[in-house]
Amino acid sequence: MSIDFYAIGQRIQKKRKSQNKTQESLAEAISVTVGYVSQIERGITKINLETLSHIADYLNCDITEFLSDTVKMSKNYLSEEFSSIIKKLNPKNRQILIEIAEVLQKNQ
Repeated sequence: MSIDFYAIGQRIQKKRKSQNKTQESLAEAISVTVGYVSQIERGITKINLETLSHIADYLNCDITEFLSDTVKMSKNYLSEEFSSIIKKLNPKNRQILIEIAEVLQKNQ
């Protein structure tokens, strides 16, 4: 079992942007570099719980908002992220994705 750091990073980014806060302001508030915040949000860096707690405090939320359903074998693994990607696709690419998913499902 492993942790999906990409999902955590995406949730941090989404929460930060919803509050119109920049990576720079977050970095300053938690005493890290902007590059480190960027790496966290892209899932490149494995964030520790202490830093995650500081981020949650800065964004006025509960740390569980970032951790919920981030264990890679959970039933809802990546469903929110996948849904977000689908919404951004044009109709033609959505159809292609459906066809790919159907092939994958048949070959399980």
